[in-house]
Amino acid sequence: MPRHVIWYLAGSPVTTLLSRLPEDLEPRPLPGPQDASAPEDAAVLVVDLAGGDSGAVADSAARHLGVPVVALVDANTLEAPPESCHAYLTAPVTPFVLATALRNACEHARLGREAEEMQRHLEEVNAIGVRLSAERDTDVLLEMILTKAREITRSDAGSLYLAEDSEAGERRLRFKLAQNDSVTVPFTEFTLPISEDSVAGHVALTGDTLHLDDAYVVPVGARFRINRDFDQRAGYRTKSMLVVAMRTPPGETIGVLQLINCKRPRRRAVAASSIADDVVPYPARFRDLAASLASQAAVALENSRLYQSIQTLFEGFVHASVTAIESRDPVTSGHSGRVADLTVRLATAVDRVDHGPFAGVRFSPEAMKEIRYASLLHDFGKVGVREEVLVKAKKLKSWHLELIRLRGEILRRGLELANAERKLGHLLREGREGFSVVSSAWDAELLAMIEEIQRDLKTVAAANEPAVMPADFAAGIRDLAAKTFLDHLGERHAVITPEEARILCIPRGSLTEEEYREIRSHVVHTFEFLSRIPWTRELSKVPEIARAHHEKLDGSGYPEGWQGDQIPIQSRMMTIADIFDALTATDRPYKPAVSVTGALDILGRECQAGAIDAELFEVFVTERPWAAAVR
Repeated sequence: MPRHVIWYLAGSPVTTLLSRLPEDLEPRPLPGPQDASAPEDAAVLVVDLAGGDSGAVADSAARHLGVPVVALVDANTLEAPPESCHAYLTAPVTPFVLATALRNACEHARLGREAEEMQRHLEEVNAIGVRLSAERDTDVLLEMILTKAREITRSDAGSLYLAEDSEAGERRLRFKLAQNDSVTVPFTEFTLPISEDSVAGHVALTGDTLHLDDAYVVPVGARFRINRDFDQRAGYRTKSMLVVAMRTPPGETIGVLQLINCKRPRRRAVAASSIADDVVPYPARFRDLAASLASQAAVALENSRLYQSIQTLFEGFVHASVTAIESRDPVTSGHSGRVADLTVRLATAVDRVDHGPFAGVRFSPEAMKEIRYASLLHDFGKVGVREEVLVKAKKLKSWHLELIRLRGEILRRGLELANAERKLGHLLREGREGFSVVSSAWDAELLAMIEEIQRDLKTVAAANEPAVMPADFAAGIRDLAAKTFLDHLGERHAVITPEEARILCIPRGSLTEEEYREIRSHVVHTFEFLSRIPWTRELSKVPEIARAHHEKLDGSGYPEGWQGDQIPIQSRMMTIADIFDALTATDRPYKPAVSVTGALDILGRECQAGAIDAELFEVFVTERPWAAAVR
C-alpha cells in the first residue's frame, strides 16, 4: 500500500483525530525533519480551522510544501477556507471520512505532480532532441545521450553500448561509456556478443525494452544474468534497471542504453545501505521517456556517423586531389601539405593574438578546416595546365636542346666537307705544289670555327639554366643568333634561331611569357573547379580563399589584381606560407633552395614594397611555424 504523508500544524487540535487514522496515512508535524515530501510520497496538509488553526498559516505552509490542504471547518462559521484548500469537511468528522478525503487529496496531488513532471520531461526531451540533432562530435554526443537519459529518469547510474561489426563480420556490442553518481566507475572498453547471455545483448537482439524492479531477480525463463562483479568490487547495489534499444527508423539497433537505480526525488547519490529507501522501480512514464529519448538518440547518432562518414569521404577526396596535383607536378610533391601546415599554424597564432590589428580575429574549428582545405587545394588548377609547361625545368625542352646540339654537329660536318672540297679543288687545279701550306692554314681555320661552335653550344647550355641572366649575357645570346657559318653547299646557318635566342634570353626562371601566363591560369582553374563542389555553409569560402593566394596588397598579384582588404585574411596568410615554402623547398630541380633566413629576407622586402601583409608576416616570424614542419 502506498505511503501518504499527512502534514499538520504544530499544536493543532487535529492531532487527536490523526492518531486514529489507518497505517497508510503517516502524520508529520510542521516543521518536520524534511522540508517537503517526495512526489512518490503523496502528501497533504490537514488543518482544523474549527479548532483554531490559522488559515493564513496553513495556506503559506501548503505553498511552501507544494501540497493541497484538507480543512475541517465549523458549519456555523462563514470564514473562507485557504486558497490551497483541496477539500473541506464539516466538523465533527469520523476517522473514516477524514481518511477517505486525505487519500483522495494525496492521489490528486500525486497525479498533479506527475502531470507537471511529465510535461516538464516532454519539454526536456524535445529540447534534448534539438541538442542531439545539432551535435556532430560522436564522443560528446554519447556523453550527452547518457547524461540526459539519466537526468529525465532520475537514474543513479547508467551505461551505453554501441553496435559494431567485428573483423570477422559478426555483430557485437562495445561498452563505450559508464556514469555513476554514487561510486567511482573503473571504466574499460570491452565487447560482448549480441546474444541472450547478457542484458544488453538480449535487448540489442530482441529490440525490446527490459524493465527490472530488482536486477538480481531474473525473470523466469530468461537466459541472461546480471554480472555482480562490479557491485562487489565497488560496494554498489544494482537494483532497479531499465534497458532500452537505440533503434533507427528502419529498425536497425545501433546501441543499447542501460539505466540503473531510479532514485527518489532530491536524492543525489545512492548508498548500498539505503537501497530500499532511496531506489524505486522505474515508473511507466520513465520507460516511455527513455524509449523516446533512445529513438532520438539513435537518429542523432546515426546522423553523426553519416556526418563522420561524409567527412572521411571528403578528406579522402581532398587528399586524392592533392595526389592528382602532385602526380602532374612531381617536382613540387609535398608542397600543398606543407603550405596547409604553415597556413593553419599561422592562423592558429593569429587566433591567439589579443591586441593590435588581429585582436578581434578569431577562427572557429570550421573556419580552420576551411583554411586547411583551401590551402591543400590551392594549386589544384595545375591539372588544367599542360604538363610540358608545368614541369618545365629549363628554358628549352630537352629535345630542343638536343636539336641545337645536332645542328651544331651538322654545321661541323658541313664545315669539314667544305674544307675537304677546297683541298680537293686545289689538288685538281694546281697539284701538290704548295698544298701543305694552304692545307695547314685551312685546317687551322676549320679548327677555329669548330671550337667557336663548341663554345657557342656551351653558351647555349649555360643560358638554358633558369638562373637570373645578366643583360650583357643576354646580348651575347642575341648576337649568337645573328652569327652564321658557311657550309659545303654555300648556305649559311646559325647555331640558334632568333626564336630560340628569345627563349634563352628569359631573364629569370625557365618560362616564356606565354608559358608564364598559362601557369598563372592555374588559379582560375582552381577557382572554377572548387566552385563546382557543393560546399557546406561552413566551408563556402574555400574557392575564394584558394583563388586569392597569388593576390598582392599593392594590386600587383593575379588573377584579379585585388588590393588591400579585398584579399581575404586567410588568403593573405596562405600567400606568406606559399612563398616561404617555394623559396625554401629543397626538391626543385630548376633552382637551389633558399635558407630560412634568406626566405624571410625576401618576404621582408615584399612587405616593405607593400605587396605582403606586414602584420601577418610579423606574426609569422614571431611564431616560427616552419620550425614544426618536417622538411
